Amino acid sequence: MEKREFRQLVRERFKALSSEQRKHKSADVVGQLSEIIAQREPSVVALFAPMADEVQIGELIEQLASGGRCKVVLPRVLSLGASAEMEFYPYKAGEMASGAFGILEPQGVEPCNVADIDLMIVPGVAFTRRGVRLGRGKGYYDRYIARDGFRAECIGACYDFQLFDELPAEPHDSVMDMVVCDNSKFKIQNSKL
Repeated sequence: MEKREFRQLVRERFKALSSEQRKHKSADVVGQLSEIIAQREPSVVALFAPMADEVQIGELIEQLASGGRCKVVLPRVLSLGASAEMEFYPYKAGEMASGAFGILEPQGVEPCNVADIDLMIVPGVAFTRRGVRLGRGKGYYDRYIARDGFRAECIGACYDFQLFDELPAEPHDSVMDMVVCDNSKFKIQNSKL
């Protein structure tokens, strides 16, 4: 199958879930991510403001931001098109606004230095058990992870139906260090480890 076919298949699988199933699955993923973050004790954690069809990690964002043990940063798309760029800014409750693609984005003025991020939770349309990620096709995360100085451990967050044995991948597609889904987590051997 091609990338677009995987994206369509995942959309169909997501639509088949009830809102209660989505809530339960998201809570399972958030619980696992909370444990991992507590074990790693990062100073800076990059999370994402979830779209409707992504794992709902809002509770995790609030938990980490209010706990004060680490700095939470979220992405903001600065430009669209061929020169598309994404930066991460500090999260502050009540200071989020709808940005590119209707996603809530932080409104800070000073972006986080790429080398300061210790741990990044990454959304995706699909993942393999080896950590290959299929995004939405815009390349924002792939370009950010490929930046000079990027050193964060990357953890993909998804529902179990988003996991596949194989996915079509390009050389520039980023590979996760770990993938966490609602049924189990898969540790990935990556050259960064």
